[in-house]
Amino acid sequence: MQTYILMTKLSPELLKKMKDRDKVGSNWLDQVRKKCPQVKFVAHYALLGSYDFLDIYEAPDAEVAAKVAMISQLNGALQSESWTAIPYKRFLELTKEIC
Repeated sequence: MQTYILMTKLSPELLKKMKDRDKVGSNWLDQVRKKCPQVKFVAHYALLGSYDFLDIYEAPDAEVAAKVAMISQLNGALQSESWTAIPYKRFLELTKEIC
């Protein structure tokens, strides 16, 4: 399984509905679990900055990761970015292979 980081920025309309945030977040998570059952979440963070949420999860491939990002957009995300993450130890091993 590959590790992915999902960075999400909510739409202004959804940001105005903070009291519904728990319901919206639970609905999003239920959809991801139903449509991408192979995804394993590692961590969820709320942010105060350029993005509103950071989710770390494992997925078998980029297509499943894309589905997770698309589900976010269908649930009110103005923007979502999916990044591949490499464990630091493996990153160091890769540097030795090319240097």
